[in-house]
Amino acid sequence: MSGSLPKSADVVVIGGGVMGTSTAYHLAKKGVKRVVLVEKQPFFGMMSTGQCAGGIRHQFSSEINIRFSIESIRMLERFPEEMDQDIDLRFTGYLFLLTHEEDVATFRRNVALQHRLGIMTQWLEPEDIARLVPLVNLEGVLAGTFYERDGLCDPSSVVQGYVKNARRLGAQLFTDTEVTDIHTEGGRIVAVETNRGIIHTPVVVNACGAWAPQIGRMVGVDLPIDPIRRQIVVTTPIPEIPPDFPFVIFFREALYFHREGEGILTGKSNPNETPGYKLDVDPEWELVHMEEAMYRLPVLEKAGLLTHWAGLYEVTPDAHPILGRISTVEGFYVMAGFSGHGFMHGPIAGLLMAEEIVDGQAHTIDITPFRYDRFLVGELQPEYNVV
Repeated sequence: MSGSLPKSADVVVIGGGVMGTSTAYHLAKKGVKRVVLVEKQPFFGMMSTGQCAGGIRHQFSSEINIRFSIESIRMLERFPEEMDQDIDLRFTGYLFLLTHEEDVATFRRNVALQHRLGIMTQWLEPEDIARLVPLVNLEGVLAGTFYERDGLCDPSSVVQGYVKNARRLGAQLFTDTEVTDIHTEGGRIVAVETNRGIIHTPVVVNACGAWAPQIGRMVGVDLPIDPIRRQIVVTTPIPEIPPDFPFVIFFREALYFHREGEGILTGKSNPNETPGYKLDVDPEWELVHMEEAMYRLPVLEKAGLLTHWAGLYEVTPDAHPILGRISTVEGFYVMAGFSGHGFMHGPIAGLLMAEEIVDGQAHTIDITPFRYDRFLVGELQPEYNVV
């Protein structure tokens, strides 16, 4: 957005990915008059949101993440009508493939929890899986889980929908605007300093993903979030891949595939990746990834490389996000650390943040397990279903 920054705002949101834009929209929808969002990149949704695989799933091991998915995916289903924005939502299903006995036992418990919450995940034996994905090499696969209402949608379209509608409701959203400092007085937020000027405000939302710790340090808050590189490859067309090919994940191997256009998008998490703001592709790891990918999906041997890129997970010690007000700095709110599942939870997270700010407390879902204070007292219950 062109033009000068306003001198003051009721809320300043830092970060223009799905988290920040969803928050700006929901704040404006709840009647906050002076909402300002600032993004340091030249376009909204360029970083982690724009670099993710676009998956949406209900299959988690913790009740709160399942509830986040239920609400978020309902919001995405309504998105085209409510926001006048198509988001290419496709319910292809997620297929988790298990190759270790300990994962089989844990996933049985996860499926029981999902069923209790109304998510009717199917338990599959190897012969069931072979019928569902005949192109996949299932050597060593012991079992699997599948839920047909998991799937995919386009991250860029979701962000643009929020940007368009936040502006329609009066919010001001700026790109090429980097926050350089946050001013406090007496333990409370008073202003945000940027490369384009100062905005006086009592409320700041840190929606900066992997860069959230840098913003936290400006107000003396240590956010336990590590930036971890993840890589993706997209192939040229593969005619053998059927239109209904699901999002396939070899869980223990952290290897996944889904249809992307006429080809395949595939990724594999490097368990030895060290923290850092590394956005370049590691060619050695890509070779390891693609050798295993071709072993598990042999038709990949017929395909060429269309594109590849690296992005950042924002990882916390328990793989759960930090969401809500920070008790040590009045007016400072954080929504970051979603550990690889931020895009799919962006819609509900933005609504909950708006409730937290406007109503005094998030109420659509109880966000107590995600509050920052859990790290101060050491009460961590990690999410198991992280890829």
